[in-house]
Amino acid sequence: MASLLHPQLQLSRQYGRVFSVFNSQIHTGSGLAAKDHYKVLVLGGGSGGIAMAARLKRKVGAENVAIVEPSEMHYYQPIWTLVGAGAKSVASSGRSTSSVIPSGVTWVKSKVAEFDPEKNTVHTDCGKKISYDYLIVALGLELHYEKIKGLPEGFEHPKIGSNYSLKTVEKTWDALKSFKEGNALFTFPNTPVKCAGAPQKIMYLSDAFLRKTGKRSKANIIFNTSLPVLFGVKKYADALWEIVKKRDLNVNLRHNLIEVRADKQEALFENLDKPGETEVFKYEMLHVTPPMGPPAVLKGSLLDDAGGWLDVNKNTLQHKTYDNVFGIGDCTNLPTSKTAAAVAAQSAVLDRTVSRILKKQTPDKAYDGYTSCPLVTSYNTVILAEFDYDGQPLETFPVVDQSKESRVMYHMKADVMPHLYWHGLLKGIWGGPGPYRTMMHLGMK
Repeated sequence: MASLLHPQLQLSRQYGRVFSVFNSQIHTGSGLAAKDHYKVLVLGGGSGGIAMAARLKRKVGAENVAIVEPSEMHYYQPIWTLVGAGAKSVASSGRSTSSVIPSGVTWVKSKVAEFDPEKNTVHTDCGKKISYDYLIVALGLELHYEKIKGLPEGFEHPKIGSNYSLKTVEKTWDALKSFKEGNALFTFPNTPVKCAGAPQKIMYLSDAFLRKTGKRSKANIIFNTSLPVLFGVKKYADALWEIVKKRDLNVNLRHNLIEVRADKQEALFENLDKPGETEVFKYEMLHVTPPMGPPAVLKGSLLDDAGGWLDVNKNTLQHKTYDNVFGIGDCTNLPTSKTAAAVAAQSAVLDRTVSRILKKQTPDKAYDGYTSCPLVTSYNTVILAEFDYDGQPLETFPVVDQSKESRVMYHMKADVMPHLYWHGLLKGIWGGPGPYRTMMHLGMK
């Protein structure tokens, strides 16, 4: 193969750390110029994309794998809950994309512009057409602050932040620090979201901070959620309702944020159970969880479902129409919560699925919908929710009541899980706690 390469490219391979070859905005970990065809093409350089590239390069060779990703930086977003509460720095959440791309895998630094699964090709925004044998779609989801009237321009004002965006997460901490008295308001939108526990985690942390600083007696803490429940799994919802009552937090169900009047410090909500009825809430602090949706490039393509999400088999993660297309993570229509923990479990299943298909065999491992949500309830406690497709608890630790607040689980969230992310999931060697759960339950789960 090497003898067929241009001499300059052979030199680049030999001295990959010295020379860089750029071709149509394409970079590679090993210094090789880009090809127009790859055995495995991965779309998206988030957690799912990097994890699958790391896994599949071991099966087909790094030179046969490419990742399409425009961003220069990669962020561990679950830690932004703690950044917004002043417990972690935003700098600790990010690393350069080049440092997390698996070595030898080609990095196509572009956006996906169009799918053509009939011809096994993808077009990028820089005019590149790349063909593939197998396609992994890991494009995440998109935030839509603009669907709330008054945003995103409202973030130019003080007292308002959002832990879901790099640009606004530190504004949450600024708003919390400057809080004096009045309403501290937290929202949950009327769309699917990633990390569905995060909108209320910052409420519990804010409550803890205001108690610690002696301001809690002057604060009215409100959680306005579009959902009909506080949390989707009853076992954990019951535990959270107890915390809400004990800490005098106010929860309004079926309230959806539709407008922010940041100059007046007002937020307008619609009552989803009473169409046409709205209510204005004044705020001294506002945390916004934005509406979210599938990547625009997926919507209307041959790969999406009726809602615009990647249409995959919920057991194998294989596309329902195109056998050589697979999905992982937030961009899919898998009926489970969109979390990094779900991506980890999915990566192990998808690895097995693709491995079998590469050998012309039938997939034999099913994803059970496992996901996890460490519900941070203070600066040193967490309720570790783990559950499956059916919303049934699927817990790892049999001797612990995971619906109870735990200091140990907090340290797992704050310290252990980031390490597992950077050095396990992104390296393709952490596929969730499934094997450990089986051992701890003596093979019965």
